Amino acid sequence: MKRKLKVIPVHVGIIMDGNGRWATKRNLPRIAGHKEGLKAVRRVVKAADKYGVKYLTLYSFSTENWKRPKEEVEFLFKLMEDRLRKEGENLHKNNVKVRFTGRREELPKELKKIMEEVEKLTSKNTGLNLVFAINYGGRQEIIDAVKKIIKKGYTFQDVNEQLINKFLYLQIPEPDLIIRTAGEKRLSNFLLWQSAYSEFYFTDVLWPDFNEECFYKALLSYQRRKRKFGGLIE
Repeated sequence: MKRKLKVIPVHVGIIMDGNGRWATKRNLPRIAGHKEGLKAVRRVVKAADKYGVKYLTLYSFSTENWKRPKEEVEFLFKLMEDRLRKEGENLHKNNVKVRFTGRREELPKELKKIMEEVEKLTSKNTGLNLVFAINYGGRQEIIDAVKKIIKKGYTFQDVNEQLINKFLYLQIPEPDLIIRTAGEKRLSNFLLWQSAYSEFYFTDVLWPDFNEECFYKALLSYQRRKRKFGGLIE
């Protein structure tokens, strides 16, 4: 049953944390947690579309995640390849537009190919904009934007917020709400520039256990916020 909300965030970003802890609690290998986490992705994509969220960005693999064991990193990329290949058509049928943000050049060749195929397949869709942040880091995005600005020959006087926004990986609305699961209370290099005035919602729920009810609670919390953007509310 869809419950009515008076205020819906246009863009929700999620730091999907807790796959490893979910598996450890059950004496399972960490990869089991990553597999289970994919079910939560499906649930949240469906819920975001249901409640009218226009943009959903999922922090799928950070630039710091390369520090994990090689076997785990390779498994994650293979899992992404497999899921994107299988889920792409279903997302397309549901009018979802899929995009990716991050440093693609460092990703495995096959994964990049599948990403491009899914983007092309869903490019004309008009429903939920689903963004996967893969090999993404907020600091790295700002550095890359600055490098592009310098390469284009802009001067010191030209630099302002609008110019930096223009050279970020994607030109989409800034996140109104950022959700982090598994009890941690930090951004972990996620959308640093874009989150200047985002609202935050932290939950102890591990990502594989995150469901529509959890997502609704986050939206309900957002609805109760008074956003001032540095000003005052009349």
